[in-house]
Amino acid sequence: MSLAERLGQLQATLRQTKQKSPLAAAKTTLLGASKGQTAALIEEAIALGITDFGENRVQEAEGKWQPLKEKYPHIRLHLIGPLQTNKAKDALGLFDVIQTVDREKLAIAVSSLQSPVSSEAKTGDWRIVTKSYYIQINTGEEPQKAGIIPAQADEFIRFCIHDLKLPVVGLMCVPPADQPPAPHFALLRNIALTHNLKELSMGMSGDYEVAARMGSTCVRVGTALFGERR
Repeated sequence: MSLAERLGQLQATLRQTKQKSPLAAAKTTLLGASKGQTAALIEEAIALGITDFGENRVQEAEGKWQPLKEKYPHIRLHLIGPLQTNKAKDALGLFDVIQTVDREKLAIAVSSLQSPVSSEAKTGDWRIVTKSYYIQINTGEEPQKAGIIPAQADEFIRFCIHDLKLPVVGLMCVPPADQPPAPHFALLRNIALTHNLKELSMGMSGDYEVAARMGSTCVRVGTALFGERR
């Protein structure tokens, strides 16, 4: 199956979900999870109309995406993998959206760089690209996964938005692989509603339809869009 055919199937499923589910968002962004994909395949996806892409690692993204972003300035690049604090400056200079703010130390680090009074932000010709942030919630409370546990989410969200003045627009999660995803998506949605956050990044290739049904505004699809890696 071609990339165009896979994209057509994804778009058709999202349209049907929007028509059938009262919780579905008015618009669900289809984000191409492009980890490990070639620049040529990404350009093919761009030609088909994909405008949002996600990468897991800052270092891999730098080499691949700096020339692509110069060529396609309308593309929005999301960081959807963990971010180390020592890579925060590099990340803010490349990614338009960071979806994985998951701890206080990282929130403080990106806030200090985001601030217009930051001396580090004015060093050399470095400029801030990042426009918005998502907070990652570890809905399954899995010790091996990043993210704020639900019991600490309210306090952390308030800290990021009110104390640090971070432009937080939404929440993201990765449900446990061995559990039904729907309860986790419902939990994330409820936390977002409490804080009037409009964006929900939830759903990947295996569960994007369930996520869209439950209000996801951004589904992160890799295999379902690009096919199995060879």
